[in-house]
Amino acid sequence: MVQRTFLFLKKIKALSQKLRIGTRGSRLALWQANFTKDKLEALGIEVELIIIKTKGDKIQHLSFDKIEGKGFFTKEIEDALLRGDIDMAVHSMKDLPTESPEGLAITAVSYRENPADWLMIRKEVLAENMLMKLPEKAIVGTSSARRKAQMLHFRKDIELRDIRGNVPTRLDKLRKGDFDAILLAAAGVSRLEMDLSEFEIIKMNPREFVPAPAQGVLAWQTCKDDLTTRRILKNLHHSDVSAVTNVERRVLQLMEGGCHMPLGVYCEQDQMYNYHVWAAKADEWNAPVKMTRISSSTSHQLAEEVVKKLSE
Repeated sequence: MVQRTFLFLKKIKALSQKLRIGTRGSRLALWQANFTKDKLEALGIEVELIIIKTKGDKIQHLSFDKIEGKGFFTKEIEDALLRGDIDMAVHSMKDLPTESPEGLAITAVSYRENPADWLMIRKEVLAENMLMKLPEKAIVGTSSARRKAQMLHFRKDIELRDIRGNVPTRLDKLRKGDFDAILLAAAGVSRLEMDLSEFEIIKMNPREFVPAPAQGVLAWQTCKDDLTTRRILKNLHHSDVSAVTNVERRVLQLMEGGCHMPLGVYCEQDQMYNYHVWAAKADEWNAPVKMTRISSSTSHQLAEEVVKKLSE
C-alpha cells in the first residue's frame, strides 16, 4: 500500500508544476504555511509559498466587529485561488466562513493543536486571591466579541479594550504595560514556541471558557475541480478532527454567525466515539452569556440540538 502511494505521488509530481500555496504573511500564518510545505515535501511534492495581504492585515486600527463583511482574513486568498494564481490555500480554520465561495472547497484539515484560550497576565499586577488572578478592574485586551462576553460572564468588574496585531505585537503591548492582561489562542502561542516566562499564564478550560469553532485547526482549501491537488491533500487529512469541527462549524452556520458573533462551540469525541459539545453564546459582547452542554452517540442533528438549546 505504501509503495502504491509513493508511485502515485511520484507520477503526480511528474505530471504537474510546482504546487503554489497562498498564505498571509504574519509570523503565525507563515508557520502554518511552512508546516504544510514540510508535509508536502515529505511526500515528494515541490512547493512554493505565495504571500497575500488580506483586508484584516491592512486594516489594523479597527476592531473585528467594525470591519464590514465576512472572511476578512481569507477573501483575497480565495480570490487568488479562483483566478488560478495559487493551487491551494492554508487558513486558520476559525477564520474561514462556513460556506466556501462557489468553485472552492475545504479539501483537508490538520491535526488539532490545543483549542483553548490563554490569559496572559503581567506578573506585577497578579492578585492571587481573585478569580483568574486578575486584580479588580483589570484592563484586559481582546478584540474578540466571544472572548469579551465570556470574560464579563466570569468577571463583570474588568475593563475590556480592543487590541490588534499579530501574536508578537500583542505580547509587546502587554509587556509595555498597555494592558494588565491579554487573551490569546493557545494554538498560536504554542506553534510559535515563544518565551512566555515573564507572564503568568491562566490556561482556560475549553469546556468552561468555550473557544471559537475549529480553533487550533488548519484548513487546506482548493478549487473543487483540481482533482490532482485534492488527491495529494487527502494524504494530510485528519478525519477525526473533521468529525468534530464539522459539528462546531455547523452550529456557527445555523446561527448565521461569523467572527463578529459572541459564539463559542467546542466538540470532543470520547473513546467510544460519542460526541460531547459545549457552547456559549451572547446576543452582544456585553450581554449575558447562555451556556449549554449536549452529548450524543451520533453527530446527526447534533448541531441543530445545540442551536435549539442556545435559543431557548
